Amino acid sequence: MAALGSAAIVPSQRSQSARRLLPVDAREVDLFLITPFRPSRSKLGVLSLSAATFFMVSGGPYGLEELVRKTGYLGAIIILLVVPLVWALPTGLMVGELATALPEEGGFYVWVKCAMGPFWGFQEAWLSLAASIFDMAAYPAVFVLSLGQLWPTALQDSNRLLISAAVILLCLAWNLFGAAAVGEGSITLGVVLLIPFAVLIVASIAHVHGATPRPPETLQTDWFGGILIAMWNYMGWDNASTVAQEVREPQRTYPRGMLWTLVWIVVVYALPILAVSRAGIPSRAWATGSWVSIAKEIGGSWLGTSVLVGTMVSGLGIMNSLTMSYSRIPVALARDGYAPRVLMKRLSNGAPWVAVLTCGAAWMLALGLSFDRILLLDILLYGLSLVLEFAALVILRVRQPDLVRPFTIPGGLVGSIVIGIGPLALLVMALVASRHEQVSGISAVNLAAVLVALGVVLYAVREWNARRR
Repeated sequence: MAALGSAAIVPSQRSQSARRLLPVDAREVDLFLITPFRPSRSKLGVLSLSAATFFMVSGGPYGLEELVRKTGYLGAIIILLVVPLVWALPTGLMVGELATALPEEGGFYVWVKCAMGPFWGFQEAWLSLAASIFDMAAYPAVFVLSLGQLWPTALQDSNRLLISAAVILLCLAWNLFGAAAVGEGSITLGVVLLIPFAVLIVASIAHVHGATPRPPETLQTDWFGGILIAMWNYMGWDNASTVAQEVREPQRTYPRGMLWTLVWIVVVYALPILAVSRAGIPSRAWATGSWVSIAKEIGGSWLGTSVLVGTMVSGLGIMNSLTMSYSRIPVALARDGYAPRVLMKRLSNGAPWVAVLTCGAAWMLALGLSFDRILLLDILLYGLSLVLEFAALVILRVRQPDLVRPFTIPGGLVGSIVIGIGPLALLVMALVASRHEQVSGISAVNLAAVLVALGVVLYAVREWNARRR
């Protein structure tokens, strides 16, 4: 990790290295690389990028309750400390190298396209946008469910839909102020989110003295189920790459931002669970949403309410940061001729307003659908795109050894291959062990396969129309 402090590259070196990577549509991409977009507002720095990435990946300890129930306190702590070494750290290193070598808008789409050609680049973008439909319709629902515990009327069908739409509209409006506004807002939301958990940790330590000693627990440990939950809670690092053109000194900012965010998330996950484990609450008492009841038991109703409000803040922060990330993918596709060029229109602060509003409209339409939020489907779609990114990392090492890489994964080509083994092994395990899981009565694997095939069909239709013209 000593390479994290390496200096930024010289712009002329950057342009020469980029032009050596040009795919088939050379003239169009070359123009973009020579005269990249430069937003007028201040850009994302290490802290604001780290805060935005925190919400893209995590959003706090919410979602870990079933992990404790399935594996117990000790198993949960072990998984939360080991899984990031095999899953999150390799991904963070990969993002650190590719985002500094190719800091272009569109991020992972650009990496895969430069390494493997336009077909695979399109599939990378499609997989991410398809997954966003399932993901982004869920966060407003989490917000409404939490609000419903404070205001039950929010759970009525008409109110539920209106409030969910209002959450999306708020995030769209926030994003129209630019990437810097999203990053700075993420810092504030992160502080608001974590204050109740800091109080919970202190209250749990104080609660130990009055807690009734509990006998050692005996439970059937579901290691696979726990690992799957941890994988879902540690994924999304590459989402930060799509806004590279709006990051200050990306060659230095990305590696540092990824490192600090990883440390931050591991602490935010493990410390509250470790503290509660000392407060006399059995792990079998945990269930989805039990952070609120646990906070009430340990610190009183006011702390439970604070944690509940934090759930809404978490959903809002995740939605806001991912809106920034996903909206840059259509812009990159439009730039390369795979989507209408109107998606490239921007405000003076750099916000791609047409792309932001288009993505928001798609997510609003999804609110009327009864999608089950099955983390297996999220992991399958995300995992396939992640495989393409690790493949791009290795292929660029082979084909472009002279590409300027301000941050480099140790070990050269061998190191690039080795760090991909862990994530790939976990994905294969998830696929094999959960091949019979259902999403709304349909096999999750079959549904993922249909979505993958649809990306191939869309690319073929676009190429056919291009040849006709």
